[in-house]
Amino acid sequence: MRGKGAAALAGVLSSVLVLSACGGGSDSDSAGETNTGRGPFTFVTGKDLSGIMPFVAEEWNKAHPDEQVTIKQQSDAADQQLSDLQQHFQAKDPDYDVVTVDVVWTAEFAAKGWIVPLKGDLAIDQGTLIPATVEAATYNGTQYAAPYDSDGGLLYYRTDLVKEAPKTWEELITSCEGKTTSGTITGSKPGCYAGQLASYEGLTVNASEAINAAGGTIVSEDGKSAAVDSAQAASGLDFLVNGFKDGYIPKEALGFKETESLNAFAAGDLMYLRNWPYAYAQLSGDSKVKGKFGVAPLPGPEGGGASTLGGHSAAISAYSKNQASALDFLKFLQSEEIQRNSLVKGAKAPVIASLYDDAELNEEFGYLATLKESISTAVPRPVTPFYPAVTQAIQTNAYAALQGKSSTADALKDMAASINSAAAGG
Repeated sequence: MRGKGAAALAGVLSSVLVLSACGGGSDSDSAGETNTGRGPFTFVTGKDLSGIMPFVAEEWNKAHPDEQVTIKQQSDAADQQLSDLQQHFQAKDPDYDVVTVDVVWTAEFAAKGWIVPLKGDLAIDQGTLIPATVEAATYNGTQYAAPYDSDGGLLYYRTDLVKEAPKTWEELITSCEGKTTSGTITGSKPGCYAGQLASYEGLTVNASEAINAAGGTIVSEDGKSAAVDSAQAASGLDFLVNGFKDGYIPKEALGFKETESLNAFAAGDLMYLRNWPYAYAQLSGDSKVKGKFGVAPLPGPEGGGASTLGGHSAAISAYSKNQASALDFLKFLQSEEIQRNSLVKGAKAPVIASLYDDAELNEEFGYLATLKESISTAVPRPVTPFYPAVTQAIQTNAYAALQGKSSTADALKDMAASINSAAAGG
């Protein structure tokens, strides 16, 4: 069901998120081992702000009367979602059968044996998916989760101020000369460029994009040691640090999260903005830049940049009694019907590659081609079992450099030391 019918169904079924208790048999109760149990199960996911879960519940339960899904919604805060999952996994709770996994949680959950590998009898054909989304659900060469929505960073630019989007950082900086106010957004002209540069997870995303675009990396391939103290990483971070020094990033951006940066661009106070795809709909609505902005891939030092991959996957708990039903549900979440509805009704970026080439969808969502390129070339945030400590190290030290309280070189050295300390303690 699609279009207005799906929206109506979503409204009618808003109460169908809690349906039945878990049950069924199991061939194994041990974490890390698989079973063929079938029966009702629970899908634990973050708060459904997009309104797509009633459709998911209704369509699944209609086709699987003996394997009903209960959708348990968590908080809308990612840190609280993670804490909830950690507590239930540590308690070996069998009632958390399928869980939503943010792309940055895969490594921790897999390393601790909390989710089962999708191989052997649990393997899923991922041939129709954008490869980068599958990579983000993989740890040490094994897939542990099934991607069901994605995300990638985009560059929004003012088409009334520049004819085409810059492909390099130098082109971006040069194009602002004479058209923007240096160092602030409070002058008679807009500021040049901003992203999400407050000290929170968004800074990890923006700093990672800059470092990756310059050829740097933050952690080693196995995720257990730092690799960020390099000339390449310094060159990348300097794009942001020098932005504040030279004025092409306004000082107000030190407090920008997603909402603040979007509001600034929507008010006409920025020439360029790094943000996620969801911003397109808001800018196309009641904003001063409606009809005066375009969307492009992020720029880099010598050409295309490196978007940070966002999104979510679904994984099967190692403690679930009904893993066979859970596996079928993972496949269901990746079906074209669910993927298409999630885009149309929830503005969720699909993981099926062919949907980005759909003429009807491209007419409605003008950024799809650019988004596909962004996701296809995206780089995950540091893949490590110690992600909470790693992201804190990035935020703390990158922010000190942006504020001018630390040099880029010292910030990266301190960042590396903190990452290595976390790994040693893990």
